Amino acid sequence: MERRLAAIVCADVAGYSRMMGSDEAGTHAAFKAHRSAIHPIILNHGGRVVKNTGDGFLLEFPSIVGATEAAIAMQTLMAERNDHLPADRAMQFRLGIHMGDVIADEDEVFGDDVNIAVRLESVASPGGFAISAKAYKEASKHLTVPLVDGGNHRFKNIKDPVGIWTWTPEGATTRVPEAKEALSRTAIVGVLPFANLSDAQDEYFSDGLTEDLIHALSLQSFYRVLSRNSTFAFKGKNASTRLIAREIDATYLIQGSVRRAGAKIRVTAELIAPETGEQLWTGRYDRDIGDFFAMQDEITTSLSAAIATEIVRAEASAPARLTTDVTAWDRFLKGLSHYYRQTKEDLDAAIDLFKEAIALDPKLSIAHAYLATIQIQSIQFGWIKGTRELWAEAMNLAENSVRLDPRSSFAFSVLSWAHAMEGHYEAAMDAAKRAVALNPYDMGARGVLGICHFVIGEHRQAIELFSMAAQRDNSDPRYQWAALNAFSHYLVGQYDATLSWAREQLYVNPNHLQALAIRAAALAQSGRTGEAIEATSVLMGNYPTLNVDRHLRNFHWKRPEDLAHYREGLLKAGVPVSKLTLVQSDVKRAAES
Repeated sequence: MERRLAAIVCADVAGYSRMMGSDEAGTHAAFKAHRSAIHPIILNHGGRVVKNTGDGFLLEFPSIVGATEAAIAMQTLMAERNDHLPADRAMQFRLGIHMGDVIADEDEVFGDDVNIAVRLESVASPGGFAISAKAYKEASKHLTVPLVDGGNHRFKNIKDPVGIWTWTPEGATTRVPEAKEALSRTAIVGVLPFANLSDAQDEYFSDGLTEDLIHALSLQSFYRVLSRNSTFAFKGKNASTRLIAREIDATYLIQGSVRRAGAKIRVTAELIAPETGEQLWTGRYDRDIGDFFAMQDEITTSLSAAIATEIVRAEASAPARLTTDVTAWDRFLKGLSHYYRQTKEDLDAAIDLFKEAIALDPKLSIAHAYLATIQIQSIQFGWIKGTRELWAEAMNLAENSVRLDPRSSFAFSVLSWAHAMEGHYEAAMDAAKRAVALNPYDMGARGVLGICHFVIGEHRQAIELFSMAAQRDNSDPRYQWAALNAFSHYLVGQYDATLSWAREQLYVNPNHLQALAIRAAALAQSGRTGEAIEATSVLMGNYPTLNVDRHLRNFHWKRPEDLAHYREGLLKAGVPVSKLTLVQSDVKRAAES
């Protein structure tokens, strides 16, 4: 148990009980989605989630400026997200912000200053925040938005009155969501005509939405989407999804409905595995009609993004097919099921299975792409040595994937990634832009574009793209957005944010080499000597042969000053410069003096 100075942010949802009473499942799902969307903002400002409550959360930041800027960014984003929703479905957070001495016990924080943040949340306006006068005094000179003096308030169980300042965003611009990626093999997807639950004159919208969704999903490279002619034959017919699936040989069916009320549109959709009747995913979208075509495109984008991800997950977790005819696709799917578990043993198993798939079908582009991905990741995780031969093999696999399927966004993303890691900056940027052009719905491609900006030293652009990808694609193991965000923030000197993102990566993979290394470097650069020593001890315990010179051989960043900055942090943290290094490190010397 320790005491430390911290900034505390407490949040809850205004009117949560009312919303749960009218739609329990929908409200809970919306809350989780909003919470996931703002999570990267918390990490970008060096914060951490202390705990989640039923309708809110408690956050800790090392800096009151970071806490306040994060609160502004969170509420601005929430205003933008709510702008698309009807008033009764808009979810507005109230935030309370305070700073002071807290008691830290394991991962929890306690004390009067935590309680004051909780009390401040209760007087904040929905969509805004209330900050104590003490905290405002420290943060005000760094803020770019005006706050309003709310006077002094007395709170239950708080001895002295608390001065407060408040802020609420004036308005938000509308954001256009984006989506995702994928080719064709065993999974066959049928999109049934969306049912029109409004007047007959609105039939064109439900039919148009169905056609747009068929087109958006057809840009994927993981499954085959049936044409309009195959599924529109069932329009208006009262047939079971199981019978329809057998008629058109579909592995998955998508069905939904459209309801219009005045200037509002509600679209519901679900993804079904028809043989079992299992509902794999369901979603609901409430939108203002506004710019009609923009609204239709936005719903199509959201639908295709969610559905594409769920189909890949369903295929990866599907039980082995009962067949004695082992095909390349079966080997690939089995490898994918191991890949999603993200342990060293499972990645080793996935490598063997992807190689079997390629041996059975050398033209299976997606197996080449995933095998290249695993090899690059295994080097970055520190699980295999990054030799010239291994990098050449990964590049060859990526090039083969593009050659075999020049329409695959994922293949071009992997090729871009391989080029970026090798320091081929122009080739990497060209491939990333091609990936985005091939499938604007692919957030992985946009994140890889961020990698291209990162390696040439354009870190602000990289942070924006990595954070966007983390918001909308944070569960895809192909991309390590947390580790990438950690490095980007380190190279612009934002060490608190680096530590938040590194912590996030280490939750998923506790022995991730690069996350352990950047954490040690950031702690050392922050002057947190004791913690840096401890972090380096953990790093060297996991990788006893690691040294700075060998580690940096795998980094081909364009700007020498970026490499020098990272090298400096590692040396300050006490990582040996080479295997012959016997000189006592600066950080250890400082700790012992």
